[in-house]
Amino acid sequence: MSAENPEQNRDQLLARLEESRREFLALVESLRPDLHRYCARMTGSIADGEDVVQDTLARAYYSLADLESVTLPRPWLFRIAHNRALDFLRRQEYRRSEPIEEAEHVAADITLEPDHALAREQAVRAAVSTFLQLAPAQRACVILKDVLDYSLEEIAALLDTSVPAVKAALHRGRARLQTEKETTTPSQPIASAALIRYAELFNAHDWDGVRALLVDDVKLEVVSRQTLSGEAVRRYFTNYERAADWHLVPAWLDGHEVLAVFAQPGAARARYFIEVTFGGGRVVAIRDYRHVEYIAQDATPLLLRTS
Repeated sequence: MSAENPEQNRDQLLARLEESRREFLALVESLRPDLHRYCARMTGSIADGEDVVQDTLARAYYSLADLESVTLPRPWLFRIAHNRALDFLRRQEYRRSEPIEEAEHVAADITLEPDHALAREQAVRAAVSTFLQLAPAQRACVILKDVLDYSLEEIAALLDTSVPAVKAALHRGRARLQTEKETTTPSQPIASAALIRYAELFNAHDWDGVRALLVDDVKLEVVSRQTLSGEAVRRYFTNYERAADWHLVPAWLDGHEVLAVFAQPGAARARYFIEVTFGGGRVVAIRDYRHVEYIAQDATPLLLRTS
């Protein structure tokens, strides 16, 4: 009988865990865009919303063993997403003190009725950051009803409250949303010199020039795919050299600079975004959303001037 090989056993276990994780992600793939639409509005940020989606999926994956069945994962995942979003808001000190039950008494307004089309259209078109002006309970109800088209009963079950409480929170949230404006426009719509340089080198396929901007221990996250650092980041640019579906433009999103990625120069809408963090004029971190293009669905980036 051959002796057990701990190293081989570990590799086999890791391979099984990775395969299990991939199967789970495939199961929930179709739900990710709606999860992001919810989480982005709950957090008021496209990028933070994706962080909460990632946190939600990780928490859900490790909770699978506690479930008897996941044949209907949507309500379960949204419940986790809601709780993770609230945790995020607590950490960021955004959360307001109004519990959902306190919204049960509000004057009636025909334009705020649950199935009123105008109110629903307004919620869909509202900037993601605008939702931060609503108390979390109101925010959740407006997003679930007006953006994701949940029924009042489904919302009550998901939030563990009553239908009258949902109606009241929905009324208040809609009323507040009608009066709010987006406040994230930068005072100086001119891109930083560092971001302009990075975009110019990238668009010119000058990979040596791009790599020269990187610090030795640069960090890279290709969201939902991999995390690399240091020398390993260099092959990331090789992958872009092989593709032909991108053009980078400096932009403003969620209160900071990003690179909006278009399929080609002059395209009408960005496909996704790349965040580049600089320190002393050099790149210390890159976060690339290429594989989660749904984040651009509700994004309204402002393209920045480069001169």
